[in-house]
Amino acid sequence: MRAKKSLGQNFLQDEKVIEKIISTFSPSEKEIVVEIGPGEGVITEKLALSGANVIAIEIDERCVSLLKKKFESLENVEIIHGDILQSNIGEIVKKRCEKLGISLKEGEISYRVIGNLPYYITSAITRMFLELKQGPLEMFFMVQREVAERMCAKSGDMSILSVAVQYFSQPEILFIVPKEAFLPIPKVESAFIRLKKTPFFQKEHFTQEEEKLFFRLVKIGFSARRKTLVNNLSNGLGREKKEIEEILQDMKVSLTIRPQNIEVRKWGILMEKLRKFF
Repeated sequence: MRAKKSLGQNFLQDEKVIEKIISTFSPSEKEIVVEIGPGEGVITEKLALSGANVIAIEIDERCVSLLKKKFESLENVEIIHGDILQSNIGEIVKKRCEKLGISLKEGEISYRVIGNLPYYITSAITRMFLELKQGPLEMFFMVQREVAERMCAKSGDMSILSVAVQYFSQPEILFIVPKEAFLPIPKVESAFIRLKKTPFFQKEHFTQEEEKLFFRLVKIGFSARRKTLVNNLSNGLGREKKEIEEILQDMKVSLTIRPQNIEVRKWGILMEKLRKFF
């Protein structure tokens, strides 16, 4: 099947990489797995053989026809034609559980996600799953290597993306995938990553309003990466530099520090101290 450039398709072809993905993901019998963009179904097939209950969501009609024919005899595979960004994942998983006779406690849906994400919508898909109230326990994504490295960045290389991902989860690069593993061959390497839903702020349990303030603050803090955090916060919040400096000093944070050097937890502490200025 010819890949559609408009959908950012690159079909995984390398059998060794496919086996490594399945081995790392380690699907278990009867668990619910949501697969994003199954394409030609090479991962879907392995998941199905494990006995997992697979919900594969595909936007390309050509792939949907192929997949439905390929898996028509398997009761543990459901193929859905749709745009993942427009899909109600919670409802889809709930209906699948009801169909399989899996009893659910109030508000409890347990599932994992796997997918080879098109580069141009990686951030949107990741953000959607991270922000879901009934989100997955874990997400395993094939993404552009550079994006994976940004998600997993440490102090000194932080960005809005890394702060957002690490606010909701613990990201980890599991292995690098050479571009030759795909057809057509992309211009860059990929990385297979895991995002585990164990957020830094689990104990603090920020309210929805606090969460909004947190991300507003991060956006202000990163408004000019080359400037100091003091300058960005002073300008963005409309406060005197001295006020911001006193707060940073109280936190024992250098007055010359730049936003990329601030870890996620410190952004949370900073939000608590600066919330009176919003």
